[in-house]
Amino acid sequence: TGHGQHRRGASVRVAARVRDDEEVVQMKKGWSWRKVSAEAQLLLIGIPVVLWTMLPVYHLFLFAISPRDTATSGRLWPNHPTMQNFEIVFGQKHFYLSHFWQQLGNSLMIAVATGVITLIVATTAAFAISRLKVRGGRTVMNLALFTYFIPAAFLAVPMYKTMANYGLLNNRWSLVLAMVTIASPYCIWVLKQASDKLPWELDEAARIDGASPLQLFRLVYIPLMVPSLVAVGTYALLLAWNEYLYGFLLLSKETDLPLAVALGNFLSADDSPWELLMATGFIYALPPAAIYYAFKRYMVSGLTAGAVKS
Repeated sequence: TGHGQHRRGASVRVAARVRDDEEVVQMKKGWSWRKVSAEAQLLLIGIPVVLWTMLPVYHLFLFAISPRDTATSGRLWPNHPTMQNFEIVFGQKHFYLSHFWQQLGNSLMIAVATGVITLIVATTAAFAISRLKVRGGRTVMNLALFTYFIPAAFLAVPMYKTMANYGLLNNRWSLVLAMVTIASPYCIWVLKQASDKLPWELDEAARIDGASPLQLFRLVYIPLMVPSLVAVGTYALLLAWNEYLYGFLLLSKETDLPLAVALGNFLSADDSPWELLMATGFIYALPPAAIYYAFKRYMVSGLTAGAVKS
Protein backbone atom coordinates (compact mmCIF):
# COMPACT_ATOMS: atom_id res chain seq x y z
CA THR A 1 0.00 0.00 0.00
CA GLY A 2 2.82 2.39 0.87
CA HIS A 3 4.52 1.58 -2.43
CA GLY A 4 1.32 2.40 -4.33
CA GLN A 5 0.90 5.72 -2.54
CA HIS A 6 4.49 6.59 -3.37
CA ARG A 7 3.89 5.83 -7.05
CA ARG A 8 0.70 7.91 -7.08
CA GLY A 9 2.54 10.84 -5.43
CA ALA A 10 5.31 10.63 -8.02
CA SER A 11 2.74 10.59 -10.82
CA VAL A 12 1.05 13.69 -9.39
CA ARG A 13 4.40 15.50 -9.20
CA VAL A 14 5.26 14.54 -12.78
CA ALA A 15 1.85 15.71 -13.99
CA ALA A 16 2.24 19.03 -12.15
CA ARG A 17 5.70 19.51 -13.64
CA VAL A 18 4.40 18.80 -17.15
CA ARG A 19 1.55 21.27 -16.60
CA ASP A 20 4.01 23.90 -15.40
CA ASP A 21 6.23 23.30 -18.42
CA GLU A 22 3.25 23.68 -20.73
CA GLU A 23 2.31 26.97 -19.04
CA VAL A 24 5.88 28.25 -19.48
CA VAL A 25 5.83 27.28 -23.16
CA GLN A 26 2.49 29.05 -23.62
CA MET A 27 3.83 32.16 -21.87
CA LYS A 28 6.93 32.16 -24.09
CA LYS A 29 4.74 31.81 -27.17
CA GLY A 30 2.58 34.69 -25.96
CA TRP A 31 5.62 36.91 -25.35
CA SER A 32 7.12 35.99 -28.72
CA TRP A 33 3.88 36.87 -30.50
CA ARG A 34 3.70 40.13 -28.56
CA LYS A 35 7.29 40.92 -29.52
CA VAL A 36 6.62 40.16 -33.19
CA SER A 37 3.45 42.26 -33.07
CA ALA A 38 5.28 45.20 -31.48
CA GLU A 39 8.08 45.00 -34.07
CA ALA A 40 5.54 44.84 -36.88
CA GLN A 41 3.79 47.94 -35.55
CA LEU A 42 7.11 49.78 -35.32
CA LEU A 43 7.91 48.81 -38.91
CA LEU A 44 4.49 49.93 -40.12
CA ILE A 45 5.09 53.31 -38.51
CA GLY A 46 8.84 53.61 -39.14
CA ILE A 47 9.00 52.72 -42.83
CA PRO A 48 6.50 55.41 -43.98
CA VAL A 49 8.21 57.98 -41.74
CA VAL A 50 11.63 57.15 -43.20
CA LEU A 51 10.29 57.27 -46.76
CA TRP A 52 8.51 60.57 -46.10
CA THR A 53 11.72 62.01 -44.62
CA MET A 54 14.00 60.81 -47.40
CA LEU A 55 11.68 61.74 -50.28
CA PRO A 56 12.70 65.44 -50.36
CA VAL A 57 16.38 64.47 -50.16
CA TYR A 58 15.87 62.06 -53.07
CA HIS A 59 14.19 64.76 -55.18
CA LEU A 60 16.96 67.19 -54.26
CA PHE A 61 19.58 64.77 -55.54
CA LEU A 62 17.41 63.89 -58.57
CA PHE A 63 17.28 67.54 -59.65
CA ALA A 64 21.01 67.93 -58.98
CA ILE A 65 22.00 65.17 -61.43
CA SER A 66 19.43 66.03 -64.11
CA PRO A 67 20.15 68.12 -67.23
CA ARG A 68 18.37 71.46 -67.37
CA ASP A 69 15.84 70.41 -70.01
CA THR A 70 14.76 67.26 -68.09
CA ALA A 71 14.98 68.48 -64.48
CA THR A 72 11.19 68.89 -64.21
CA SER A 73 10.20 65.90 -66.35
CA GLY A 74 8.74 64.01 -63.37
CA ARG A 75 10.80 60.86 -63.96
CA LEU A 76 11.94 58.75 -61.01
CA TRP A 77 15.43 58.70 -62.51
CA PRO A 78 16.87 60.85 -65.31
CA ASN A 79 17.62 59.17 -68.65
CA HIS A 80 21.02 60.83 -68.80
CA PRO A 81 22.28 61.64 -65.29
CA THR A 82 25.09 64.15 -65.24
CA MET A 83 27.55 65.71 -62.80
CA GLN A 84 27.79 68.89 -64.87
CA ASN A 85 25.65 70.84 -62.40
CA PHE A 86 28.17 70.16 -59.62
CA GLU A 87 30.99 71.16 -61.96
CA ILE A 88 29.25 74.49 -62.63
CA VAL A 89 28.78 75.06 -58.89
CA PHE A 90 32.35 74.21 -57.92
CA GLY A 91 33.73 76.24 -60.81
CA GLN A 92 31.47 79.24 -60.04
CA LYS A 93 30.42 79.27 -63.69
CA HIS A 94 27.05 80.94 -63.17
CA PHE A 95 26.11 84.50 -62.29
CA TYR A 96 24.41 83.49 -59.04
CA LEU A 97 27.41 81.35 -58.05
CA SER A 98 30.18 83.91 -58.62
CA HIS A 99 30.94 84.02 -54.85
CA PHE A 100 30.08 80.40 -54.01
CA TRP A 101 33.27 79.49 -52.14
CA GLN A 102 33.40 82.76 -50.23
CA GLN A 103 29.76 82.47 -49.21
CA LEU A 104 30.28 78.86 -48.14
CA GLY A 105 33.23 80.07 -46.07
CA ASN A 106 31.01 82.77 -44.55
CA SER A 107 28.47 80.13 -43.53
CA LEU A 108 31.20 78.01 -41.98
CA MET A 109 32.72 80.95 -40.09
CA ILE A 110 29.34 82.13 -38.78
CA ALA A 111 28.26 78.63 -37.74
CA VAL A 112 31.53 77.72 -35.98
CA ALA A 113 31.76 81.09 -34.21
CA THR A 114 28.15 80.78 -33.05
CA GLY A 115 28.75 77.26 -31.77
CA VAL A 116 31.93 78.16 -29.88
CA ILE A 117 30.59 81.36 -28.28
CA THR A 118 27.29 79.71 -27.37
CA LEU A 119 29.17 76.83 -25.73
CA ILE A 120 31.30 79.24 -23.69
CA VAL A 121 28.30 81.27 -22.55
CA ALA A 122 26.01 78.33 -21.87
CA THR A 123 28.62 76.14 -20.16
CA THR A 124 29.81 78.79 -17.73
CA ALA A 125 26.25 79.94 -16.99
CA ALA A 126 24.98 76.41 -16.39
CA PHE A 127 27.98 75.62 -14.15
CA ALA A 128 27.42 78.75 -12.08
CA ILE A 129 23.67 78.10 -11.73
CA SER A 130 23.79 74.36 -11.13
CA ARG A 131 27.05 73.68 -9.26
CA LEU A 132 28.04 76.99 -7.66
CA LYS A 133 24.44 77.93 -6.80
CA VAL A 134 25.01 81.62 -7.44
CA ARG A 135 22.37 83.93 -6.05
CA GLY A 136 19.64 84.75 -8.56
CA GLY A 137 20.88 82.16 -11.05
CA ARG A 138 17.56 80.38 -11.45
CA THR A 139 15.79 83.69 -11.94
CA VAL A 140 18.20 84.61 -14.72
CA MET A 141 17.66 81.21 -16.38
CA ASN A 142 13.88 81.51 -16.18
CA LEU A 143 13.98 85.02 -17.63
CA ALA A 144 16.19 83.79 -20.46
CA LEU A 145 13.77 80.95 -21.22
CA PHE A 146 10.91 83.46 -21.19
CA THR A 147 12.33 84.94 -24.40
CA TYR A 148 11.24 81.76 -26.20
CA PHE A 149 7.62 82.77 -25.69
CA ILE A 150 8.32 85.41 -28.34
CA PRO A 151 8.87 83.99 -31.86
CA ALA A 152 12.35 84.69 -33.20
CA ALA A 153 10.83 86.33 -36.29
CA PHE A 154 9.22 89.01 -34.08
CA LEU A 155 12.65 89.91 -32.69
CA ALA A 156 14.20 90.41 -36.13
CA VAL A 157 13.34 94.12 -36.44
CA PRO A 158 14.44 94.99 -32.87
CA MET A 159 17.64 93.05 -33.50
CA TYR A 160 18.18 94.99 -36.72
CA LYS A 161 17.71 98.27 -34.85
CA THR A 162 20.12 97.19 -32.12
CA MET A 163 22.82 96.21 -34.60
CA ALA A 164 22.35 99.51 -36.44
CA ASN A 165 22.81 101.47 -33.19
CA TYR A 166 26.11 99.71 -32.57
CA GLY A 167 27.30 100.05 -36.18
CA LEU A 168 27.33 96.30 -36.82
CA LEU A 169 25.13 96.14 -39.92
CA ASN A 170 26.72 94.46 -42.94
CA ASN A 171 29.15 92.74 -40.57
CA ARG A 172 29.20 88.96 -40.22
CA TRP A 173 29.63 89.30 -36.45
CA SER A 174 26.19 90.87 -36.23
CA LEU A 175 24.69 87.57 -37.41
CA VAL A 176 26.94 85.63 -35.02
CA LEU A 177 25.80 87.72 -32.05
CA ALA A 178 22.16 87.42 -33.09
CA MET A 179 22.43 83.63 -33.31
CA VAL A 180 24.20 83.41 -29.95
CA THR A 181 21.39 85.46 -28.43
CA ILE A 182 18.78 83.08 -29.83
CA ALA A 183 20.62 79.82 -29.04
CA SER A 184 22.03 80.55 -25.58
CA PRO A 185 18.86 80.36 -23.40
CA TYR A 186 17.94 76.89 -24.63
CA CYS A 187 21.54 75.67 -24.37
CA ILE A 188 21.84 76.99 -20.80
CA TRP A 189 18.67 75.16 -19.83
CA VAL A 190 19.81 71.86 -21.40
CA LEU A 191 23.25 72.01 -19.78
CA LYS A 192 21.77 73.00 -16.42
CA GLN A 193 19.45 69.97 -16.46
CA ALA A 194 22.34 67.69 -17.41
CA SER A 195 24.57 69.23 -14.75
CA ASP A 196 21.98 68.62 -12.03
CA LYS A 197 22.32 64.87 -12.67
CA LEU A 198 26.04 64.80 -11.92
CA PRO A 199 26.88 63.33 -8.46
CA TRP A 200 27.55 65.98 -5.83
CA GLU A 201 30.16 63.64 -4.33
CA LEU A 202 32.46 64.61 -7.21
CA ASP A 203 32.35 68.28 -6.23
CA GLU A 204 32.85 67.46 -2.55
CA ALA A 205 35.80 65.19 -3.29
CA ALA A 206 37.40 67.85 -5.50
CA ARG A 207 36.94 70.54 -2.85
CA ILE A 208 38.44 68.26 -0.17
CA ASP A 209 41.48 67.87 -2.43
CA GLY A 210 41.76 71.67 -2.54
CA ALA A 211 40.31 72.31 -6.01
CA SER A 212 39.24 75.86 -6.78
CA PRO A 213 35.97 76.57 -8.65
CA LEU A 214 37.96 77.05 -11.86
CA GLN A 215 39.74 73.69 -11.39
CA LEU A 216 36.42 72.06 -10.57
CA PHE A 217 35.01 73.47 -13.80
CA ARG A 218 37.99 72.45 -15.93
CA LEU A 219 38.91 69.05 -14.45
CA VAL A 220 35.57 67.65 -13.27
CA TYR A 221 32.67 69.44 -14.89
CA ILE A 222 33.83 69.72 -18.51
CA PRO A 223 34.98 66.07 -18.98
CA LEU A 224 31.71 64.70 -17.61
CA MET A 225 29.58 67.07 -19.69
CA VAL A 226 31.13 66.23 -23.07
CA PRO A 227 28.01 64.50 -24.51
CA SER A 228 25.76 67.42 -23.56
CA LEU A 229 28.32 69.93 -24.80
CA VAL A 230 28.47 68.16 -28.17
CA ALA A 231 24.66 68.14 -28.36
CA VAL A 232 24.16 71.84 -27.63
CA GLY A 233 27.18 72.83 -29.71
CA THR A 234 25.75 70.95 -32.68
CA TYR A 235 22.36 72.57 -32.09
CA ALA A 236 23.84 76.09 -32.07
CA LEU A 237 26.02 75.37 -35.09
CA LEU A 238 23.14 74.01 -37.17
CA LEU A 239 20.88 76.86 -36.06
CA ALA A 240 23.35 79.37 -37.48
CA TRP A 241 24.11 77.23 -40.53
CA ASN A 242 20.45 77.13 -41.58
CA GLU A 243 19.48 80.69 -40.60
CA TYR A 244 17.97 82.79 -43.37
CA LEU A 245 15.85 85.65 -41.97
CA TYR A 246 18.50 87.31 -39.77
CA GLY A 247 21.17 86.89 -42.43
CA PHE A 248 18.86 88.48 -44.99
CA LEU A 249 18.19 91.48 -42.72
CA LEU A 250 21.62 92.09 -41.23
CA LEU A 251 23.82 91.47 -44.28
CA SER A 252 23.58 92.88 -47.78
CA LYS A 253 27.00 92.63 -49.45
CA GLU A 254 27.29 89.60 -51.72
CA THR A 255 30.74 88.80 -50.35
CA ASP A 256 29.43 88.78 -46.74
CA LEU A 257 26.29 86.71 -47.26
CA PRO A 258 26.11 83.14 -45.98
CA LEU A 259 25.28 80.60 -48.64
CA ALA A 260 21.80 79.96 -47.18
CA VAL A 261 20.85 83.58 -47.93
CA ALA A 262 22.63 83.65 -51.28
CA LEU A 263 20.56 80.68 -52.46
CA GLY A 264 17.53 82.96 -52.35
CA ASN A 265 18.94 84.83 -55.33
CA PHE A 266 18.06 81.86 -57.53
CA LEU A 267 14.37 82.56 -56.92
CA SER A 268 14.58 86.16 -58.13
CA ALA A 269 14.78 85.15 -61.78
CA ASP A 270 11.79 84.40 -63.99
CA ASP A 271 13.47 81.26 -65.28
CA SER A 272 15.37 79.95 -62.26
CA PRO A 273 18.08 77.32 -62.86
CA TRP A 274 16.51 74.75 -60.54
CA GLU A 275 19.12 72.12 -61.29
CA LEU A 276 21.92 74.45 -60.07
CA LEU A 277 19.89 75.49 -57.03
CA MET A 278 19.38 71.84 -56.04
CA ALA A 279 23.02 70.95 -56.66
CA THR A 280 24.12 73.85 -54.44
CA GLY A 281 21.58 72.89 -51.80
CA PHE A 282 22.79 69.29 -51.83
CA ILE A 283 26.39 70.45 -51.32
CA TYR A 284 25.25 72.79 -48.56
CA ALA A 285 23.54 69.91 -46.74
CA LEU A 286 26.67 67.73 -46.60
CA PRO A 287 28.69 69.52 -43.84
CA PRO A 288 25.93 69.24 -41.18
CA ALA A 289 25.52 65.56 -42.00
CA ALA A 290 29.28 65.02 -41.72
CA ILE A 291 29.38 66.88 -38.39
CA TYR A 292 26.58 64.75 -37.00
CA TYR A 293 28.14 61.44 -38.00
CA ALA A 294 31.55 62.54 -36.74
CA PHE A 295 30.25 63.33 -33.24
CA LYS A 296 27.29 61.00 -32.84
CA ARG A 297 29.31 58.58 -30.68
CA TYR A 298 29.43 61.30 -28.04
CA MET A 299 25.63 61.54 -28.04
CA VAL A 300 25.32 59.03 -25.21
CA SER A 301 24.64 59.26 -21.54
CA GLY A 302 26.08 57.51 -18.54
CA LEU A 303 29.61 58.90 -18.53
CA THR A 304 29.28 59.38 -14.77
CA ALA A 305 28.61 55.70 -14.14
CA GLY A 306 31.26 54.45 -11.75
CA ALA A 307 32.79 57.89 -11.30
CA VAL A 308 32.08 57.85 -7.55
CA LYS A 309 34.08 55.38 -5.51
CA SER A 310 32.00 53.17 -3.27
